[in-house]
Amino acid sequence: MVVKTPIGTVGAIAPWNFPLVLSVRKVAPALAAGCPVILKPASQTPLCAVALAECMEAAGVPGGAFQLVIGNAVMIAEEFLSNERCKKISFTGSTKVGQELIRGAAKTIKPLSLELGGLAPVLVFDDCDLDKAVAETIIAKFRNTGQSCIAANRIYVQKTIFKEFVERFIDATNKLKIGPGLEPGMDVGPVVNQQGLDAALNQISDAVKKGARLAAGGERVKDSPGFFLKPTVLEGVTDDADCMSEETFAPIAPISSFDTEEEAIRRANDTSYGLSAYAMTRDIGRIFRLSEQIEAGTLGVNDGAPTTSQSPFGGVKQSGWGRELGIEGLDSFLETKHVSIGGV
Repeated sequence: MVVKTPIGTVGAIAPWNFPLVLSVRKVAPALAAGCPVILKPASQTPLCAVALAECMEAAGVPGGAFQLVIGNAVMIAEEFLSNERCKKISFTGSTKVGQELIRGAAKTIKPLSLELGGLAPVLVFDDCDLDKAVAETIIAKFRNTGQSCIAANRIYVQKTIFKEFVERFIDATNKLKIGPGLEPGMDVGPVVNQQGLDAALNQISDAVKKGARLAAGGERVKDSPGFFLKPTVLEGVTDDADCMSEETFAPIAPISSFDTEEEAIRRANDTSYGLSAYAMTRDIGRIFRLSEQIEAGTLGVNDGAPTTSQSPFGGVKQSGWGRELGIEGLDSFLETKHVSIGGV
């Protein structure tokens, strides 16, 4: 027989950018697999996790099955790594922190699930539905103010439609409404803190110095108490610009052009990351070629928000190990055991 058994107590470390949903992505399948969970939320956004704990108690989840710990991230991670009662760690965050966890887990060969950084490309081909391509790229780029590991980071447009796409994209970007997320009708909110705002402004400055044209935005919203950056479009960005090789957690859209499908695939894959990618095309043959050749855990074809609960989510290369969501997300909290019965 082959039987599956719970792996044991799980240490779950969630990020700040989607603080509730990314916590639940870890907690729910772990509990369903029969594993107790200790959740450590991001220090910037602990209140969603507190509300989740209150909901767990109100729902009658057995005592000890779900626990919450808030505090120093390094100390808590070290306890998860060193304590033998913690049988697995599930982490969403930066590749740099993921590497530290890998080093720490090597001492005890502790299993890890890691959803790390991304540098998602968008490939816009000249056979696409241009209106849909613009609309879906806007979603992929500016959803959650660009503060998403699967956010569009590099936009490559085929030269034959480059000018028209950029004009429509700039127009759509300029129509986005900026403001606090609790106010109705807002499209783009603030970046998380001053450090995030400074990093975004540095990327914009670097791209312009290296030849890009600032086509929209590019500056902080004046007379605003929050860390609001105007949605930014950079046209003709060179491959050596920082924003083409560093993850951008901000509403910045760098756009470059390409000639052929082969060039687009090569440039899309020219990174150590591989979490997600996007393609705008109506060529079914191309869709299948891209599905095989693009190095990413998720490919959204004419779809700017491809993540869905019933499908596996995770990355390749330095974007992580393992999968969340789907049946694969449940399997990651189970041990597979072979039982051979010679006779009874």
